[in-house]
Amino acid sequence: MSGTGRRRTFTRRDAGPPVVAPWIRTRLRAAPGAAVALALLVLATVCLAASFPRAVDRYEDAGLRRAVADATALRTSVQLSAPPPSLGATQQERESVLRPASVRERYQSILKVVERPLVADPGRSAYGVRTTKSLESPEKWLPRPTGLPAHMTLVAQNGLADHSRLREGRLPRADGTVTASTPELEAAVTTETAESLHIEVGAVIHVPAVERAPLAVRVTGIVAPRDREGAYWATQPVLRTPSLVRLPAQGAEPSIYWLGALLLAPDAAPALLGTPGAPARYWHLAPSPAALTASELPRLASAIAALESGPGLLKVRALTDPEADASTDLDDVLASYAGLRSGIRPLVAVAAFGSATVAAVVLLMAGGLTADRRRGELALLRARGVSLRGLTARLFAETAVVAVPAAALGLAAALLAVPYGRLSYAAWTAAAVALVACAMLPVRAWITHRAVRVHGAREDLASVRPSRRRTVAELTLLVLASASVFALRSRGTSGGSAGAAGSGDPADLDGSASGSGDQLVALAPVLIGVIAALLLVRLYPLPLRWLARPAGRLRGAVGHLSLARAGRTSVSTVLPLLALLTALTTAAFGGSVLAGVADARDRAALLSLGADARVEVMGALPADLPEQLRSASGVREVTPLSIGYQARPGTGVETVSLTGVEPEGYARLARSTHLGAFPAGELTAPADAKPSKSAKPPKSSGSSGSSGSSGSSKKGASSESPLPALASPAVAERFGTQPFPVRLEDGSDITVRITVVRELTPAVSGTDFLVVDRAGLGAVAARPTALLLTGDRMDAGALRKAAGSAADVRLRADERARYVDSPLQSGAERVYAVAVAAASGYAVLALLLALVRAAPERSALLARLRTMGLTRGQGRRLLVLEALPQALLAAVGGALTGWAAVRLLAPGVDLTAVALATPGDSPPPGTAALHTDPASLLLPALAVLLVATGIAAAQAWWTGRRGSVRELRAGDAR
Repeated sequence: MSGTGRRRTFTRRDAGPPVVAPWIRTRLRAAPGAAVALALLVLATVCLAASFPRAVDRYEDAGLRRAVADATALRTSVQLSAPPPSLGATQQERESVLRPASVRERYQSILKVVERPLVADPGRSAYGVRTTKSLESPEKWLPRPTGLPAHMTLVAQNGLADHSRLREGRLPRADGTVTASTPELEAAVTTETAESLHIEVGAVIHVPAVERAPLAVRVTGIVAPRDREGAYWATQPVLRTPSLVRLPAQGAEPSIYWLGALLLAPDAAPALLGTPGAPARYWHLAPSPAALTASELPRLASAIAALESGPGLLKVRALTDPEADASTDLDDVLASYAGLRSGIRPLVAVAAFGSATVAAVVLLMAGGLTADRRRGELALLRARGVSLRGLTARLFAETAVVAVPAAALGLAAALLAVPYGRLSYAAWTAAAVALVACAMLPVRAWITHRAVRVHGAREDLASVRPSRRRTVAELTLLVLASASVFALRSRGTSGGSAGAAGSGDPADLDGSASGSGDQLVALAPVLIGVIAALLLVRLYPLPLRWLARPAGRLRGAVGHLSLARAGRTSVSTVLPLLALLTALTTAAFGGSVLAGVADARDRAALLSLGADARVEVMGALPADLPEQLRSASGVREVTPLSIGYQARPGTGVETVSLTGVEPEGYARLARSTHLGAFPAGELTAPADAKPSKSAKPPKSSGSSGSSGSSGSSKKGASSESPLPALASPAVAERFGTQPFPVRLEDGSDITVRITVVRELTPAVSGTDFLVVDRAGLGAVAARPTALLLTGDRMDAGALRKAAGSAADVRLRADERARYVDSPLQSGAERVYAVAVAAASGYAVLALLLALVRAAPERSALLARLRTMGLTRGQGRRLLVLEALPQALLAAVGGALTGWAAVRLLAPGVDLTAVALATPGDSPPPGTAALHTDPASLLLPALAVLLVATGIAAAQAWWTGRRGSVRELRAGDAR
């Protein structure tokens, strides 16, 4: 048959074009675990990165508001005032200017002149009319401390009912139309004014008037301020609290009189024109705390400057009076805050750069792990004709499908975790992390598969040599690291901006305007870690190869094989080692910073008190008090002191503090506190140093030095031999080692000879002090006036109860707590600690990724070796020994790099701002220098060793439980 053997084909009529599976869905279904891991990594990284700028905004804004709140309202309020109405105007015009409607209209116009971000708080601001000259009251019943009559300030301020509570009577009113000729007014006084000046409801106070009878002011009510420290009352403290005014002294007795305030109704302001008090209008603008943000500090300073002496003041004068004036100290408060912030920001930037570097390395490692896992697939696609651009575009889209939603969730988590802060910075940070996560796999694929290859070459350090480009890049990093270290050592972390901030120039208040130079300085620890990692990668194989040769002569192949494999490690070791060393350097530097801050606060508290607790009174302590305190809970030892702060050495008028102590106990205290330790025998009084009877104290406590004429009659504690004394360097330089007399506060004289010189001593602080044996003092001078207590967990309440209300009891823990009260400092510490912890976590993750990347190869190796007779125990030892050199290198290298970074950068790092300083306060004693912290160096390094060996042992145990068939199958790995 002709049709026999002919091949027949059958075609379906409804057959369409071939179905192509979607690329992204297919890849995600093929490796769901890798997609979930990438999503979690991006989510965590975005959450941390987006939280950082918002956390910085939160503690910086809180610190600024605390600085403004701690300053008095007298300093922070913007005080605008206009002179008295012109005498050239008619009386009706002068009165209309002072009426409440006119003053309120000017106030509302002034609010529109104020430029943002300076925003006035209407609830705390005030305006009104006051007499600029106090008025003398002839009332005899008002107190007269030295015979001078009391003076009164008449104030007609708005909002008295809203800012006070009525205690007695009623608030003042103004009946009818008040003019300059009104004979009587009503007023209220505060409770403090009423108590100090003996004013009662119904009292009438007369003040002088111009060309008519005195103006009578009847007190109709007594009020209590709702917020006595608020701007309404504190901007003019005389409104709530009367004061004693001291006139220039013209004799022995000072001239003092009381000055108080009478609070009138706003409608009564025109009556002040009938007095010689020169009434003037004023508008006090209290800044709104909610509008104060650290990010707008330069603009805020510019707005204040414009209102004080710029365009804003010209507008105010156009609205009120050509001679209107403005004054405030708010710009000084902002400059003080900016100086403190400029010392804290660089330290936080160091931790931020370190954590960001480690996170970026981990993202690159994750992309490298995915690229290695899919190396065969991508090479096959390139061999089949896929263009490089098309391949990278597909990989970018595939990664974006996972990374972008994860970044959005991470940003949402950051906004929930830190609800305060600028959204734009957080959004840009999240977008940058998402972009890096999406680009890491395409970029790696572009670099690896630029040329079409079927089989890749070996990529271990034995075959791949560093290229010239890599050498140039490493040398460039070395130059940058050297420049940053030099800049940090020479300029310091603040780079001189702290001093500039104090100048008040708005441009100097911008902490972010320091330029790229300060960013390079903040990168110094990171660059040191990077250089160390690159150096160790170059040197790492050499000692292992040297050790592998003698290990080959030993019995057994496990040691030799592990060293040989560790010495031929993959080129990809650079990223894990870079992550580990950067993280360990950041952790060591950050831990040293935090430890230095804690030590500086402890040291400052110790220098301030001299021991763990201090009990001091103005006079002499009760005789049984030392024994009572010795029995208190937590007290180990009590050291009594007899301190006189007005001792006069030699024949001059300079005074020093002289302290009488028990040499044995005081020497133990100085030795335990490390405050000028000395041998007790150097201070013990000689046997013949027996004090004679003390002289009676002088009858007059005046400051005149008439005691020199009767010096021979006041030798109360003189002795045959001079008393040995411990002195400060300044006193020792002034008097040398020769005996010299000292006049004590009780009028007695002693002779001392300096035998010990110390810069510090527990009894007192300062640069002028003497310490002698109490046995050489008279009975009056030897009475204890202070007690230094040492111990643990002392009960402050029990100590205060035992010491009594007259004693000043201070604990070292309470003194230390003063230095962590600022939100700026405590917030910076928290952010720094979180950044260091995040860097450590990313380092562990980098170690995990490195071990996961090598897991398939190691599993296949164990499977092959087990077919040759390798036992499970030998397999575990092989993997542990193979992972140990790299982990040991990272641990030792990280510890040494951290130590080197701290030692190199310590001269340029000043921790005083973050540890001790507070805005507007004088610096406490002591300095805060950076020093190495052993725990920060050793604990992270040991953690790296434990994690690396633990993971290798777990991998060997898990591989031993599984069969060897799957690992030996060719082409099974994904």
